[in-house]
Amino acid sequence: MSDHTLDIVEPPAHTLASGATVRLGTRRSVLARTQSVQVARRLAESAGFRVEIVEVVTEGDVNMAPLAQMGGTGVFVSAVRTALQNGTIDIAVHSLKDLPTAQPPEVLLAAIPDREDPRDALLTASAPDLASLPPGARVGTGSPRRATQLAALRPDLEITGLRGNIDTRIGYLREGRLDAILLAAAGLRRVGREAEVAEFLDPARMLPAPGQGALAVECRPGDGIAEALAALDHAPTRAAVTAERAVLARAEAGCSAPIGALARWQDAPQEGAAAADRAGDAPEPTGRLTLDAVLADDDGRLIRRSFEGTAAEAQALGERTADALLAGLAAGPDASTGRPPEPGAGGTRPSDEDPTTGREVRG
Repeated sequence: MSDHTLDIVEPPAHTLASGATVRLGTRRSVLARTQSVQVARRLAESAGFRVEIVEVVTEGDVNMAPLAQMGGTGVFVSAVRTALQNGTIDIAVHSLKDLPTAQPPEVLLAAIPDREDPRDALLTASAPDLASLPPGARVGTGSPRRATQLAALRPDLEITGLRGNIDTRIGYLREGRLDAILLAAAGLRRVGREAEVAEFLDPARMLPAPGQGALAVECRPGDGIAEALAALDHAPTRAAVTAERAVLARAEAGCSAPIGALARWQDAPQEGAAAADRAGDAPEPTGRLTLDAVLADDDGRLIRRSFEGTAAEAQALGERTADALLAGLAAGPDASTGRPPEPGAGGTRPSDEDPTTGREVRG
């Protein structure tokens, strides 16, 4: 782990400076640094802190082996959390999709800011979209979730593994070694490279990873900084990703299959409510969440389920959806023609959709 200050974010001139300096730990990649600076600027403005951005090198940054061989996305998190626990840094910023679902008691998930675009993005050498890729085109992705869903959409493509930061992955494309790559839209938007996207993939076709597009801001429990970080928390995003991560936690206990999940509000929060939430004084979001999730079996068959619930039911909503996915997995090939199980307690209900495609069924 490298204890190296990369940048310093000063509080704006119009802000009453608190006089305190806090150290924010981040991975070394351009994306990690960019999103950490974004968080630091918001914290400097809202709380008057002087924020030092500190580089932390993780195993996932230096080991280019497939993530599954290193224990999954948690390899991007453990070194940063260790630096937080031993006092080297005061705040940790992660991509939420990289966080293990079990939250250690030594670390507080103090804020989940408002979410960036959760979709997956297709970048190509020349094709205008996924449908235009020729049969046999080589598509790179390091995500089994993306690979499985892509194979279902286009079984005629050659899907190959891909690791590295954004520049490295796009380099494979520009050098002609690949015909297309799949990346998270949020990362591309954060580093200003969204213009290079050929197609943003509709979640009806490819569901993102649970928590994709959201950030996680952690600190030590009991630190006074937790109250300042709470002002960055976005309640609608937290409820949505709670449901998504509940799918992952519940399903991981029953299988190791790739999982995608996305929770969306049926009615988007009004701008006034969103602004109040950023100030830290918004009430719990009202309305209903629609949670879509997908799981693949060993043969690549996709099982997709969709349920609805309120913010207060987010955890139960995710668990119920995971149970429906696992039931479909256990039922075998005929499960794709069945209906999601009827809910019991908890208030969630299945949406009226074809469980094979996730699309709404109209009578």
